[in-house]
This record gives sequence, C-alpha cells and structure tokens, in this order.
Amino acid sequence: MRCPYCGGPDTQVKDSRPSDDAAAIRRRRVCPDCGGRFTTFERVQLRELTVLKRSGKRVPFDRDKLQRSIGVALRKRPVDPERVERLVSGITRQLESSGEAEIGSEAIGELVMEGLKGLDDVAYVRFASVYKNFREASDFKALLGTLAPPIAPGSTTSEPERDAPSGELPPQVTPLRTKRQTRSSP
Repeated sequence: MRCPYCGGPDTQVKDSRPSDDAAAIRRRRVCPDCGGRFTTFERVQLRELTVLKRSGKRVPFDRDKLQRSIGVALRKRPVDPERVERLVSGITRQLESSGEAEIGSEAIGELVMEGLKGLDDVAYVRFASVYKNFREASDFKALLGTLAPPIAPGSTTSEPERDAPSGELPPQVTPLRTKRQTRSSP
C-alpha cells in the first residue's frame, strides 16, 4: 500500500484486527521511508458495481461516498456510529447481492431513505429533501405525513405534563438548562 504522506511504495502492517462489526479488518500501517502511521480497512466486495446516474452517466459505486451522504444527513444527531456503519454495510451488501452489476442511483437513494427512516426521522427528512429536490414547504409537509400518525388534539405526548399546583415537570422529564444556568459561579 502506498504511503499517503510521502508516496512511498511499501508500507508495513504493524497491527491487524477485526473491526467492531467484524465485517472489515482494521490495519495499522507504518511507512519505513517517512515514519508516517495510518489506518486502512479491508472489506469483502462481492462484485464491482456501477451506478447509473439520472444524467445517464455511469460511475463506479463508492462506499465512502454513501457513508459521507448518510453522515451529512445524520450530522449532529444522537445516533451511534456503529448503527451508521451497520446501515452502510447493509445497503452495500444488499446492492452487491442483488445480482445486478449496474444499479440506478434512484434505487440507492430509496434504500438510504428506507434505512434512515428506521434510524432517525430528522436525518430521513434531511436526506429526502435533497434527494427528492424539495422546492416548497408543502413537499416537507407531505413527507412528514408519512412518518408518524399525527398527535391528537389535547394529547400530552407533544409537551411534558405539569402538575397543577406546583407547575413542575414530572420526575421522568428533565428541563433544559441554558448556558447561564449550567455555569458554576467562581
């Protein structure tokens, strides 16, 4: 493997172990020329996939691009990275085992939307808004209608209940604190 720092042609593997989900092997490498250290991952690839874009252009399937796209949708969302890796691996495996060498970008987008819908609603809406090229607020409204049944009027699930006499939140709900409230005084 070529060194990413100096371009040296030979690097040495110093440590090799399975990744968290055992779907890849993580290797720590060192370059004998510059001493640079870096990590590589080795994954099983069942077949070479080609993505047919909407424009008609054909490009090789790039797992990292898929992971970056999902990562953008999940930015600042409380989702475990392990679950994201499982989603990316599952989509990749599903595409490779489909028997098709050429996959339409629409099929990949639909698989991502399906996976994000089960993972995080906000990420699902973010991805769908870009993938489906939303132009108006009504596009969001239509998509949100597919997520969960609307909350009935007078329902207490949308806002925390407050006790009548004291106005305090029930014990299972903790109030949000502002920066000023969380700072300790000197």
